[in-house]
Amino acid sequence: MKKILLSLMILFSALNAEGIYATFDVKADKSASLAFYASGIVEKVYVDVSSYVKKGDKLAELQNSDLQASLEMAKSSLEDARVNLAFTLRDYERQKKIKKLIDEALFDKYKLAYERAKAVFAEAQANVAYKKALLDNTVLYAPFDGVIFNKDIEAGDVVSSMTLKTVFNIQSRSKRKLIVEFDQTHWKEVKVGDLFRYKVDGDTKEYTGKISKIYPSANNSNRKIKAEVRADDFIVGLFGDGYIQTDKK
Repeated sequence: MKKILLSLMILFSALNAEGIYATFDVKADKSASLAFYASGIVEKVYVDVSSYVKKGDKLAELQNSDLQASLEMAKSSLEDARVNLAFTLRDYERQKKIKKLIDEALFDKYKLAYERAKAVFAEAQANVAYKKALLDNTVLYAPFDGVIFNKDIEAGDVVSSMTLKTVFNIQSRSKRKLIVEFDQTHWKEVKVGDLFRYKVDGDTKEYTGKISKIYPSANNSNRKIKAEVRADDFIVGLFGDGYIQTDKK
């Protein structure tokens, strides 16, 4: 009987030393589904699956020659408005200097012309910004440094802003986060900064990381609490398990 009790004590100590058992899924640190916010025909596709991109790189572009022309016209109108504003301002300033010598109604005309020129100039500025926004919506840019892991678009495809469709999926190039799940009974024990020793399916090597985030709620369906551990280079979607080392003895 003593041997049995001793064995149980040793087993309990061994289990306690291992820490809190947890499983995890590998997720990308950043991930996004990208769609055009404009309608049109796809003119060019600049990337493919597995392409590495930098933030701001062009991914695809719709036919937009009409919008480019419209933007140029708006810029010309803005320049005209700028010139007109400069002339009306000059006239207005000149009349202000001799205001006491001229008819008040005449002075008001110069002032009105200047105020109208200011309004036209502001409207022209807004129109250029609007046309530029429309043009920008025809180009899809990478929102962050990453790799394209799904592509559902080809040159010649038609896209519509009425029914947004994901055309690219992008994720962080190498930065990963392990979404760790442990039993909720340990909610008081696990802390940010605790060591996590783990293995990934298909890999015998043991890795270590630290708990970087603990989710503020438990899952009602499986009674688990989630936490995150930073990692690098694992394929997204892999599964693994390990033990969280806490201060509890």
